[in-house]
Amino acid sequence: MGKFLNYRLVLEETEPERLLYLAVPIEAYDSFFYRDLPKASIKKYQIKLIVYDSRNEVIIKWIN
Repeated sequence: MGKFLNYRLVLEETEPERLLYLAVPIEAYDSFFYRDLPKASIKKYQIKLIVYDSRNEVIIKWIN
């Protein structure tokens, strides 16, 4: 998430109208993003997520 936040900071300066989502595979979402620290970071920094299935190449959910 660190690189994502840095990229979002630069993007806010150069293209403030653009929305940025962090795309994560469903396996990472299910195993990592339900832990307390990632959940708190997502909430605090208002990170928007796209959860996708890498095998079938489909988006599972968009989380604003």
